[in-house]
Amino acid sequence: MRDFIKGEILAIDKPYGMTSFGALAHIRFLLSQKLGQKVKVGHAGTLDPLATGVLILCTGRCTKQIETLQSHTKEYTATLQLGATTASYDREHEVDTTYPVEHITRELILDVLKQFEGDIQQVPPTYSACKVEGTRSYQLRRNGEAVELKPKAIHIDKVELTDYDDVKKTMAIRVVCGKGTYIRALARDIGRALNSGAYLTSLRRTRVGDISVSDCIAFNHFGEWLDSEIHNEVSAAALQRPAEAKPQITPKAAGSFME
Repeated sequence: MRDFIKGEILAIDKPYGMTSFGALAHIRFLLSQKLGQKVKVGHAGTLDPLATGVLILCTGRCTKQIETLQSHTKEYTATLQLGATTASYDREHEVDTTYPVEHITRELILDVLKQFEGDIQQVPPTYSACKVEGTRSYQLRRNGEAVELKPKAIHIDKVELTDYDDVKKTMAIRVVCGKGTYIRALARDIGRALNSGAYLTSLRRTRVGDISVSDCIAFNHFGEWLDSEIHNEVSAAALQRPAEAKPQITPKAAGSFME
């Protein structure tokens, strides 16, 4: 039987436009409301608001496993617009610069993607949760301050081109990577390596470790899922409980119920 108070690991499919903390807070509210007491919940790896997909949530004592879960290999699918950049490297901000794209071909893209596989250095986006002297980088940027972040060592197992539109100059990739990889920063770097620009137009986390999107609970239906889980466990407990002995009613006793 599930014990959300003691500790469980859940996976939800985070919807578009919501922060990871916002998704966590909603799930915590539903759990606490249903169980009648506050439930401790943490998540194992932030997803950007404009990203969707696998978000691992841990309750109770399982929050101690968050660091281990964060180290698991992750898989993403992403689409990129070539020939332009934004401040956040995705659609959260407007296009700030455009670049030539006439020279870009499928062959060039395939050749460029190879350089991003293996152990590489990556500078995180300044619109990120990275801290600069105790303050989140994105907060500094939103306050109009200039931010410079240092490169970090990351590992990317695979960057696969899954689609390319030579007319619209858009491309789609599948990325298998380790902890700390920013797909937004990867899009930025792919654009630069193509002697152009690029930013993310969509991002979906499809797997964390052995947990894929198909294993996730739909965020908008978590309440129904929780009701079903509790109902099923109550029913199972009832079936396992020994049947109570029925009282033997003598004719005299039976008569007394009819008086």
